[in-house]
Amino acid sequence: MHLKRLAVAAVALPLLYLYITKLSPVFFLLLLALVSALGQAEFYSMYKTKKELAFWGIVSGLLLMSSLYLSRYSALDMSGHSVNGIFFMLSFVLMASARLFLISDPSASLSDLAPAITGFLYVPNLMSAQWYLRLQGAEWIIFLYGCVWASDSLAYYAGTGIGKRKLYPSVSPNKTVEGAVGSVAGGIVAALVLGGVLTKCPYTSLAAMGAVIGLITIAGDLVESMFKRDAGVKDSGSIVPGHGGILDKLDGSLYAGPALYWMTLVL
Repeated sequence: MHLKRLAVAAVALPLLYLYITKLSPVFFLLLLALVSALGQAEFYSMYKTKKELAFWGIVSGLLLMSSLYLSRYSALDMSGHSVNGIFFMLSFVLMASARLFLISDPSASLSDLAPAITGFLYVPNLMSAQWYLRLQGAEWIIFLYGCVWASDSLAYYAGTGIGKRKLYPSVSPNKTVEGAVGSVAGGIVAALVLGGVLTKCPYTSLAAMGAVIGLITIAGDLVESMFKRDAGVKDSGSIVPGHGGILDKLDGSLYAGPALYWMTLVL
């Protein structure tokens, strides 16, 4: 298992670094759209979402990703209105209309729509923050994933090495308070190291960013565990050898992306 993880990381990380730093942001958006669609498909598979709603949920996610491009590069005149907001509203119209017209039985319509809408809000909606980070510079994407990786790693080693007090056993029995402290510490250390090299932010701001990423990475991990426990599955999928599914690897970054983007604006 560990050899599989190392093999995947050894191949994927250098390629991902070159892809993010050397190509136009538009190519990063294409990658986000692909990963988002795969993540949504995993979520809908976990919850056995009706195929009609799963399809239109993924289409809605891709439309939201398209709106990110249109809001940045298109000459389309929206008279000051948010292209993203308009597409966001249209997404609900698409999914609700799919439930109305493609599935004739009106019973359980809300319970049918709930996972479709949640998957849309959870994956492409949260992932879109990484587009705004990329527009500020490729270094912020490296910073985000570096801090999340350090938080996850130190949380794992602290939890397995000295972890005794359970953090949230009803959702994730293996998570410990000591692991959570390790997550925050890992986020701070990575933020200071990476931020000191990649950005011109003061160290106090970097430490704050790292601490928040460390905390919110735990929340993202717990939310993903909550969904999996509710759906009765161990992993969100098996697309990544030795790593589980897309959502198993992105749970922390999905939550940390919007938080980091907000902090780059206010700190």
